[in-house]
Amino acid sequence: MAKFSIDGGYPLRGKIRSSGNKNAALPILCASILADGGVWIRNVPKIGDVLTLLQLLESMGMRFARQGDYDLRPINANLSDKPLDPELCRTVRGSVLLAAPLLHRFGRVALPFPGGDKIGRRRIDTHIMVLEELGATVRADKTSIIIEAPRGLRGADILLDEASVTATENAVMGACLAEGHTVIRNAACEPHVQELCRFLNVVGAQVHGIGTNEIRVDGVKALSSGNYEVTLGADYLEVASLMALSVITRGEITIEQVCPDGLRMILYQFRRLGMVAEIRGENLFVPEDQPRRIQPDFRGAVPTIASSPWPAFPADLTSIALVAATQMEGSTMIHEKMFESRLFFVDQLLDMGAQLVLCDPHRAVVVGPAELHGSRMHSPDIRAGMALLAAALAARGTSLIENITQIDRGYERIDERLRRLGARIERID
Repeated sequence: MAKFSIDGGYPLRGKIRSSGNKNAALPILCASILADGGVWIRNVPKIGDVLTLLQLLESMGMRFARQGDYDLRPINANLSDKPLDPELCRTVRGSVLLAAPLLHRFGRVALPFPGGDKIGRRRIDTHIMVLEELGATVRADKTSIIIEAPRGLRGADILLDEASVTATENAVMGACLAEGHTVIRNAACEPHVQELCRFLNVVGAQVHGIGTNEIRVDGVKALSSGNYEVTLGADYLEVASLMALSVITRGEITIEQVCPDGLRMILYQFRRLGMVAEIRGENLFVPEDQPRRIQPDFRGAVPTIASSPWPAFPADLTSIALVAATQMEGSTMIHEKMFESRLFFVDQLLDMGAQLVLCDPHRAVVVGPAELHGSRMHSPDIRAGMALLAAALAARGTSLIENITQIDRGYERIDERLRRLGARIERID
């Protein structure tokens, strides 16, 4: 199993370009099942989760024309309804996004239970409710979710019981070819949801209210074919991670092509943690001179950095925020509201010398700055893996991170790219 060996204590310096948004690539690739080809999807990241989904789509007969490393054109003429590979579905959570497209294409789908990060219970009840509201029948056997709509889907007024990103995406994909009008209330409005909606509109869907929590869809009979193209925006989670890495290593970097509008709340919360950056056009400049001091709340109260649905602070950044807090002067509470296992990686930080208390599965109090020292670690999921990598880069001495396949799922060639910034990191196969 591949590992990272990291000699910490070296500042990151230079320029790095952000990758395309993984969480936009996955639903857009699934939505390409609904279009008849001719759409170039540009800036697709070459990361583990995307490569797994491409393999899953290819196993069903989809083919991909390619231009360079990052541009794909799905060709779905030979797509079949053969059973989905359960091992591939268990590897990538995004496999759940195949439900609505395959339902439209074949009237029935047997979806193996999706996998992904082990960060606590990840319910699929909202997906089931969405598909049932649109007229499908849903049942389960021991291995799969069986979804059927032999007469097609019909529009509905849907109120999501939670602002689930992937359930919103399944709802939009289901509604775009459903008969009649659909309203999706309490919809997620993250940048990648917006990108999916814009992609669907490019190929002929009628999706309105993009970027709001009430999405309205007028069903059409078919999506268009033709010479279209869409370019995926920057992965704001990667941009934020790189910013934190620069600050805690006392470096200075420029992150290119970052889509600044998606960073407003992240930069605000990072500023509370003592990390600042400057937007320069489409780039983000992270200076060496940093406050590195936690900003207390009114009248000196200990601040809380809490995750919430967009446009608030993303849950996927709580791990990296926690590691950053260990290097800042002052105290803060990190509150991960969504997943009850995401913070369980902190025992590895304690072994490195971090000063923190895990109050319960959702909250940790961090006191900094702490001098971290190299350690042997194990990456439990994508975001915790990146957070442990950040801690290793800031630590004195050598660290070894195992199970880096988890990091590769979400961060493209991160070792190569960080080496170009001066990091001492090597991949050991």
